[in-house]
Amino acid sequence: MILKKSNKIIVFYLLYLLAIQYTGSTIAQCEEEVTIESLYNPGPFEVQTLNESDGIRNGPDYSGATIYFPTNASPPFASVAVVPGFNSLPFTIEQWGPFYASHGIVTIVIGTNSLFNFPEARALALLDALDTIRAENSRVNSPLEGALNLNQLAVSGWSMGGGGAQRAAVLDDRISGVVALCPYLFNANLNHNSPVLIFSGEIDPTAPPELHADVHYNSTPNETNKLLFEIDNGNHSVANSPNGGNGIIGRIALSWLKLYVEQNNCYCSLLIENLLVSPPEASKIEQSFECEFLGTNATELSIKVYPIPTNNFINLKIKKDVEYELISPLGHRMFKGTLRGENKQIDLSKLQVGLYYLRINNHSIKIIKQN
Repeated sequence: MILKKSNKIIVFYLLYLLAIQYTGSTIAQCEEEVTIESLYNPGPFEVQTLNESDGIRNGPDYSGATIYFPTNASPPFASVAVVPGFNSLPFTIEQWGPFYASHGIVTIVIGTNSLFNFPEARALALLDALDTIRAENSRVNSPLEGALNLNQLAVSGWSMGGGGAQRAAVLDDRISGVVALCPYLFNANLNHNSPVLIFSGEIDPTAPPELHADVHYNSTPNETNKLLFEIDNGNHSVANSPNGGNGIIGRIALSWLKLYVEQNNCYCSLLIENLLVSPPEASKIEQSFECEFLGTNATELSIKVYPIPTNNFINLKIKKDVEYELISPLGHRMFKGTLRGENKQIDLSKLQVGLYYLRINNHSIKIIKQN
């Protein structure tokens, strides 16, 4: 009995040391504390609004706008434009405005010139809204004057607005990210490289996933970072609010914009190690996106590993040939090898489902093997 207890203590100690050793390299790069709790609604910042009566631009391709912005956060800020769906007013998606702004992302929520505009017109409305954001950055006496990073602009929309958001990325390659909320778009031409997150509802009668979201995901180039998250038993309006899916919709959307629009790699681990690991709110997840990890040694090795989680293979983008080893959570070496050439890949098909650590040049990355 004493021997068993001692063994448990030794195993616990080994796990503790491994947790410090193998996660420190990625955590050390984060200048802020990034946790699941830090993604909740509302965020840490106070929010105020601007509209046309305050002097913001009146864009010709949309009708009416409200800008939500944080008042006690440090600029420069990323921005996102959000548009509603067919025959819908801005109030149907307006909760995204204060949510994003409370996490430091300026948000412009717009209406459309016609309630019956199709996705292409909504794409133009979103691009026009981004012009308003650009104008606000230079408008004298605006609270956002000089406070916006105009290289960090995203688009989002619901239903036909979601289809419009994806088309906006095709029309303007300056867009840094897309969040499509139960998107509706037939004959999808989505050849763009803007990282795209697609939410869909499993039982959506208006935009059935097999006719819209699934097609959109598959129509987006494989080289584009993309994620499809289908909400279990979700209907067409399940993603109208960041509170949808017990709040996981907001947490994933925020992480996506923080990762790819703000280019904050600290949010990558939240996605691949927490939010996307068998969440009960999801009936289906499809993913093909890369995360960049920076080592802590003097020469900082840049590595991109994807997909995580994985079923069988992981792909690595590293410029030079390297030695690697795969370690179990208890510190056992599962196998080792050398990665050479342009297309570096490791086969994990013979491993059991679980957590492992990929070790390269004193640099550690968590790998999750799933069914």
